[in-house]
Amino acid sequence: MKIVIIGAGSLTFSRRLTADILSFERLQDAHIALVDIDEKRLEYAGAIAERIQRDGNYSNATFSTHTDRREALADADAVIISVLVGGFEAIESEMDIPKQYGIDQCIGDTLTPGGIMRCLRTLPLLVEMGQDIMELCPNAWVLNYTNPMAMLCWGMFKAVPGIKLVGLCHSVQGTAGEWAKRLDIPLEDIHYQCAGINHQAWFTRFQHNGTDLLPRMRELCTRQDIWNGDTVRMEYVKHFGYAVTESSGHCSEYSAWWRKRPELIERYCNTTGNDWNGGSSFIKTIYERPDWEENMKKIASGEEEFDLTCSNEYGSRIINALAGGESILIHGNVINHGLIDNVADGALVETACFVDNNGVQPVRHGTLPTHLAAINRTQLNVQELAMEAALTSDPEKVFQAMCLDPLTASACSLDEIRNMTRELMQAHAQWIPAFADSPLAVKPELSFDEKTASEQHIDPSEEH
Repeated sequence: MKIVIIGAGSLTFSRRLTADILSFERLQDAHIALVDIDEKRLEYAGAIAERIQRDGNYSNATFSTHTDRREALADADAVIISVLVGGFEAIESEMDIPKQYGIDQCIGDTLTPGGIMRCLRTLPLLVEMGQDIMELCPNAWVLNYTNPMAMLCWGMFKAVPGIKLVGLCHSVQGTAGEWAKRLDIPLEDIHYQCAGINHQAWFTRFQHNGTDLLPRMRELCTRQDIWNGDTVRMEYVKHFGYAVTESSGHCSEYSAWWRKRPELIERYCNTTGNDWNGGSSFIKTIYERPDWEENMKKIASGEEEFDLTCSNEYGSRIINALAGGESILIHGNVINHGLIDNVADGALVETACFVDNNGVQPVRHGTLPTHLAAINRTQLNVQELAMEAALTSDPEKVFQAMCLDPLTASACSLDEIRNMTRELMQAHAQWIPAFADSPLAVKPELSFDEKTASEQHIDPSEEH
């Protein structure tokens, strides 16, 4: 079996996937093609793969490294995509510029100005990858781990018809494990149902031996001693009755309730510890890694220990099932064709999927509680506009996506949002060349007050 990992030069994710894949006996004779445009990172990724092969005694596995993805993709059976366009420089600007307008983001890779800009600079590349895949390995299953998950997968499905694609995230199994621990019940003894959209899916069933655990979860959400900083997700349970996926930091960005005033940020978001539960611009601490080369060198040489035990990430288990191994039930991101009744048909949703050697087969969920679907739809409006903006290079759609983002709208007027959008597009010009000639990106437009003054031949800077 040939498996391609695009974005293999990452500090941690690529090696984790490689070790996970080779932990399955059925995959231990696989050929893994590592792809990255950064030659130095790719060199370390290859050395780390060789270490995994050596330490795990996977003598039948083979590896190759490629800066040319088309070379790697030929005849692939599975393709894993985990890339970052623009690096830390892009992330820094998409966090800092909105902050000047009063928009306080934690992660900014799913919604908010950060997620929208990340979509603009990433979706065109993923569409090109999808087109290469349809030409060179059309039967390969594509596992996308790249954020903004919903915008990117939705855009790929739209622009690359026929692609076999599922978007993957660890938030469903991670959140289920957290609640199992709080309830003091082994996760394997719990039966749950979860559906919605990526980073905002809802546990509509959580049972143990036929007993409904949702009432206990609703009781626990009032006990701050067990929150461990997980404030916003507990607020969701307290007010809406159902547990939601992802960290509190992520959740706090997706609605207008938590981060629009300093006192709310202080109350609900972790401002003392910069972590997943709400720290301002926490994403910058994740990607600002000047020590990346030193760390990769230690791992490649064996100086730093590395556990070869398979993690709980879905990717390797999916590939094993596709290859005829044990079938599994995952939660994946797929197009909504009758899966969730009260979410728009054709939108990108996260729901249960059965995986075996026939492929990834989404499972119908039915109807979400009305208020939960409504919260999801608020996000989907932004995601659809950002996705369309990236596919059509329409700057007004970028602005419109920003306007409909709940966090942005809670902090800014329309004029302020337009000015912020212009600043962001100018700062990202090198990564969004399709927008280079757009009026919004290259020249200012008059605000309402400026237009009124101009029409009356008044200098708005004059004092009267």
